[in-house]
Amino acid sequence: MSWGTELWDQFDNLEKHTQWGIDILEKYIKFVKERTEIELSYAKQLRNLAKKYQPKKNSKEEEEYRYTACKAFLSTLNEMNDYAGQHEVISENMTSNITVELARYVQELKQERKSYFHDGRKAQQHIEICWKQLESSKRRFERDCKEADRAQQYFEKMDADINVTKADVEKARQQAQVRHQMAEDSKADYSSILQKFNHEQHEYYYTHIPNIFQKIQEMEERRIVRIGESMKTYAEVDRQVIPIIGKCLDEIVKAAESIDQKNDSQLVIEAYKSGFEPPGDIEFEDYTQPMKRTVSDNSLSNSRGEGKPELKFGGKSKGKLWPFIKKNKLMSLLTSPHQPPPPPPASASPSAVPNGPQSPKQQKEPLSHRFNEFMVSKPKIHCFRSLKRGGATPEDFSNLPPEQRRKKLQQKVDELNKEIQKEMDQRDAITKMKDVYLKNPQMGDPASLDHKLTEVSQNIEKLRLEAQKFEAWLAEVEGRLPARSEQARRQSGMFDAQNPATVNSCAQDRESPDGSYTEEQSQEGEGKVLATDFDDEFDEEEPLPAIGTCKALYTFEGQNEGTISVAEGETLYVIEEDKGDGWTRIRRNEDEEGYVPTSYVEVYLDKNAKGAKTYI
Repeated sequence: MSWGTELWDQFDNLEKHTQWGIDILEKYIKFVKERTEIELSYAKQLRNLAKKYQPKKNSKEEEEYRYTACKAFLSTLNEMNDYAGQHEVISENMTSNITVELARYVQELKQERKSYFHDGRKAQQHIEICWKQLESSKRRFERDCKEADRAQQYFEKMDADINVTKADVEKARQQAQVRHQMAEDSKADYSSILQKFNHEQHEYYYTHIPNIFQKIQEMEERRIVRIGESMKTYAEVDRQVIPIIGKCLDEIVKAAESIDQKNDSQLVIEAYKSGFEPPGDIEFEDYTQPMKRTVSDNSLSNSRGEGKPELKFGGKSKGKLWPFIKKNKLMSLLTSPHQPPPPPPASASPSAVPNGPQSPKQQKEPLSHRFNEFMVSKPKIHCFRSLKRGGATPEDFSNLPPEQRRKKLQQKVDELNKEIQKEMDQRDAITKMKDVYLKNPQMGDPASLDHKLTEVSQNIEKLRLEAQKFEAWLAEVEGRLPARSEQARRQSGMFDAQNPATVNSCAQDRESPDGSYTEEQSQEGEGKVLATDFDDEFDEEEPLPAIGTCKALYTFEGQNEGTISVAEGETLYVIEEDKGDGWTRIRRNEDEEGYVPTSYVEVYLDKNAKGAKTYI
């Protein structure tokens, strides 16, 4: 069926219908465009979600991802990134293949439609002009016929009247002939115009309009086909990414199936195993004797002079009385500093005082007093920070349980070996460059590399001595070397590196057959109480936020462990207020922080900062 033959008289309706078709196409374009925006937004939200739950670098979360469940979760996050990428692909393909193409096609369609309807209106105007000419000639022919009829009647009337002269009769006859001729001419003209109009009308209804409407029909059908193809493309864009999305989901399932609960349980043992033995039975103390009460082997006030075994934290002791006491609270009470910092100098340059003020040190008290204090009072939360303030972690990690100490030492040895390998590679590169300079002097002076080569060699020697020192401590922990005294172990700079053969043999025999490591707790010197068993969460504590600023009133030379040097007039960040011990913790930048005497600085706290509180 053709619009030209069936809808020859529906020009206006066809114009409205074709405009409606274009509106439908534009509506579909808008729909696809909004879909692409949704896909982009969804992909962005998925990426932000995956990024939010990614482990932070250099944080405790990285250690958590040793567990298979956490690894599976990390794999899920990575797959979600790929999943989000496929939604971005959907958006890009829909934009390029549908939105852009249809927008261009709509503009072409509007121009084509405008051209067809312009031709249709032009044909309408032409036929209307022909019709007006026909009507005009018809009215003129009618008027001339009436005038000729009246002239003929007047002539007949004059000719019948005997009183009228012959001249008047002749004049009336001539007038009737003229009118009759005019009527004949109008008739001929009307006939000619009528034939012409009929021809134009036939051409209009059977040629021009059908051709125009046929073109409009074809245009409309192409629009319908194009929107159908776009809908197919819309589905194909989604279908193309289904296999990749399926792979992402398969990888998530594979990661979930890789979770090994037994392996995770073993990792918990390796992470928290202390190496201590459970405490032994407590001996009975007989108070019925009429003599002075003696102190049992397990008493806190036991002294080495009575021949009783000394109580040690962190060592193998069957007389351990507090296996269920929370170690942070106990160790905070045992080692929290009580010595106040020195007063500010009287002069304007306190740096002139030899050695400057001393950093906070641990005030040792009898162990039984400390334990009694723990039993009658609840320690404050900041006791652990006071412990950290009182002294740094020993270089040989002797403050840790045996298993944890072995891991720390092994990690340190691995790091030193990597640094040694890096320096050796650099030395080899410099040596090769020197050889090239020797063979080709025009490329450079070989002597200019001697200083750098010497410096690298010295660095290698230092790193090797450091590595031997930690390897010896590691071998000692594993029970392959005799235990050294506390003083000898603390003096890292006095380490005897004259027996590398023994050290190397120990280093080669560190691993057990199953790839894991075992160790025993190192023995401390006599007469000392070990500070041990720190929580891992405190070892890797998050950096404290700044709660204000401070201005140095005097110059302070921080020569002791835990302190930081400041210059008079310098402005720094306050990260921990004075807790009543006379010391304030400050930060210069991300890597420099420490304690200074509170009397040496003027503190300006930010009232809105979290944790801003004045301690009295």
